[in-house]
Amino acid sequence: MSNFINSSIGKKVIMSLSGLFLLLFLAVHLSLNLLTLVGEETYNTAAHFMATNPAMKVLEIVLALGFLLHIIYSLILTLQNMTARPVKYNVPIKGVSSSWESRNMFILGLVILLALILHLINYYYKIKFTDLIKSGEMTEYKLVTNLFTPEYWYYVVIYIVWFIALGLHVNHSLRSSFHTLGLNNKVWEVRLKFLGSLYALIVSIGFTIIPLYFLLSAFYK
Repeated sequence: MSNFINSSIGKKVIMSLSGLFLLLFLAVHLSLNLLTLVGEETYNTAAHFMATNPAMKVLEIVLALGFLLHIIYSLILTLQNMTARPVKYNVPIKGVSSSWESRNMFILGLVILLALILHLINYYYKIKFTDLIKSGEMTEYKLVTNLFTPEYWYYVVIYIVWFIALGLHVNHSLRSSFHTLGLNNKVWEVRLKFLGSLYALIVSIGFTIIPLYFLLSAFYK
């Protein structure tokens, strides 16, 4: 078992499984965040339920481990690939691996990681380690929406860049995960490519709508 985990294919399997888990989390997170468009009371109720649900306490730990595994193994595989091929070839490789996002997964991953750290500081840290919510000074809804205003227009730009990078990352990673796990074949390859692109588009556009909506709404108040 240890030999498999330490092998190249073992690392790719772990990275693929952790990636698929994070894709499921994105779907849940997007569904929750889209409730901000429904109204403050609806979103606050949903956010409070998620924060007080005992199962979510366990999921937070699992989620953190999933992120750590995905990041660590992506770094290991990237370094191994760089060591195995220190000189970059100028000849383009045809197929799935020749897509722009596949050639720049490390850069996309770095952008996503840096934006994730900023996101955790803006929201998770303030909710978990300050008294803003408990004191009633701030609600979960206002914590989200107050950041997407003309005053903080640069946050809107940062988050949109993050969501675009996330969409590109997801577009490649979903197909790559199925390929690594041996779940694709000639029949399903085209279908999985379509489903992966569709999911990536939904994630990218879905998250982008939120900052744009509140930024534009601020101009009409």
